[in-house]
Amino acid sequence: MPYDVERIRGEFPGLARAESGRPTVFFDNPAGTQIARRAIERMVEAMTTANANLGGFFDTSVEAGALVREAHAAAADFVNAASPDEIFFGQSMTALTFQLSRSIGRELRPGDEIVLTRMDHDGNVTPWLMLAEERGLTVRWLDFDPARFEYDMASLERALNSRTRLIAVNHASNVTGTLNDIASIARAAKAVGALVYVDAVQSAPHVPIDVQVLGCDFLVCSAYKFHGPHYALAWGRRAHLERLTAYKVRAASNQLPFRFVNGTTNREALAGIRGAIEHFEWLGREFGAGGSDPSSTRRQRIVAGALAMRAHDRMLAKRLIDGLATVPGLRILGLSRTEDLARRVPTVSFDLAGHDPAAIARFMATEGINVWSGHNYGVEPVTRLGLLDKGGVVRVGPTHYNTPAEIDRFLESLARYRARNALTA
Repeated sequence: MPYDVERIRGEFPGLARAESGRPTVFFDNPAGTQIARRAIERMVEAMTTANANLGGFFDTSVEAGALVREAHAAAADFVNAASPDEIFFGQSMTALTFQLSRSIGRELRPGDEIVLTRMDHDGNVTPWLMLAEERGLTVRWLDFDPARFEYDMASLERALNSRTRLIAVNHASNVTGTLNDIASIARAAKAVGALVYVDAVQSAPHVPIDVQVLGCDFLVCSAYKFHGPHYALAWGRRAHLERLTAYKVRAASNQLPFRFVNGTTNREALAGIRGAIEHFEWLGREFGAGGSDPSSTRRQRIVAGALAMRAHDRMLAKRLIDGLATVPGLRILGLSRTEDLARRVPTVSFDLAGHDPAAIARFMATEGINVWSGHNYGVEPVTRLGLLDKGGVVRVGPTHYNTPAEIDRFLESLARYRARNALTA
């Protein structure tokens, strides 16, 4: 079936919001998408029919346990984990990274080295910088070219050596939108025996995630970036999760997948994550290649849905980038050629000469268009682009429920902003 964006929009109750009589345009998706109806329904179900703690003999506890197991299984299929036991959950990607960095850090010694990147969200930088300070580690950097917006692989070669123990890298940038070649980075890291820790927060809403293909050791992503609740999931290879020390209370289980769970599991959030993944499945059945085959697996339906979304996202990105490219004084801070769109997600950042990004974002809010400005926690990439002390960037983030008409509306609003502020440029 052809991609039906209006039908898809009907799956998101939050999209009904209007500002001054006009539908709100949600281009704030890189910071948090609207929640899919299936995620909301799963959360309500968990809170009304299976609201009990785990481990009891009574029905609601047994049902809550089944809910948790199904969430682990769905998340395992979402990232193509070898087992649901390799999945656990936490408040956010940043919280999970702080937690895992401490477990990994117990195995590191003074003089060991880690590699961080100039393109990452600070949630995949500061936890490791703090660990390096505490453990006496040497930090090296994988740089990116601020003209090409892709990693300088020569800098990776220079950073890696026999003392490298870990590289923390993003799958997609929340500032430039670049979709990085993690498999190649992982192969280089493995050649020196280093672990690979991947932030997939920005890629999970836009491309299929496959930890086996990526070749990483750990991967984290946030459900509220792919149409679920404010919660996050982590994957780690079983051999590592079984070896690492888990920071937990004595009474908690030492068995996977629960040994890295701190405190009571947020069952309603887990149910919501399952519902968000079911949205991917629904997309695969309705609009994906092969997803409607009754013999297809959940993983196959998820991938089919993600690929259908990906094609729509790419169309929106091209329309947005082509429109921005005609604006005098505007610099697109990411890959912009049509032939390069396969190497990026639709998150598009820009700066407009002589204009404060916050002023543009405030104007867009008056137009009923939600966008972000500033560094968006991308302290390293915005610094590398020379914009940290200039207000950062304007970030526009369409996703699979946005429409071409919304892209056009944004571009028209940007033209009105420029016309009204021409004397201040």
